[in-house]
Amino acid sequence: MKMSKGERLALQNLADKEAGHAVGWINIAAAQALTALGLARRSREGWEITQEGALLVEKQGRAAPPPPAIALFRPLSPASL
Repeated sequence: MKMSKGERLALQNLADKEAGHAVGWINIAAAQALTALGLARRSREGWEITQEGALLVEKQGRAAPPPPAIALFRPLSPASL
């Protein structure tokens, strides 16, 4: 099965999410492509990996989950409150 790098990353993120790991954003276009392939589905809780997707991740070998992205925010000055 041919998948783009983004689709493979999204599938890995969904597998990591299913395993309880913290993951970053799931690319919507990649998740939609995975849904068309039967590897993911959309639920009320968000994107989920299907059994077929989980089997493909296990077959390809699971990579270590990437660290979640951290956004730094500039603190507000008291005058702006």
